[in-house]
Amino acid sequence: MRHCSVQVRGLLTRDELDRYNALMEVGSFLESQSRYDLAYTVQKEVDLLIQPAIERLKDKGRERDRATQEYLDAKRLALIEDEEDED
Repeated sequence: MRHCSVQVRGLLTRDELDRYNALMEVGSFLESQSRYDLAYTVQKEVDLLIQPAIERLKDKGRERDRATQEYLDAKRLALIEDEEDED
């Protein structure tokens, strides 16, 4: 079974995390029993379960990028104003 990243797991709701852990446990058991056909189905369920958390992670990244751009724009504007004040 493939685990999702720590960042994604951190953005799962409590219910999603409980379900994720249960599915991973079931999947690991199935793999230990060489039931890879059933473990594949469980992995697909895990993949569907973590999609909302992946979207939340993407949103956080976009928000961080916007904040960084605003900061850089403000720095650039302040630098231009300082240069104009010196003239």
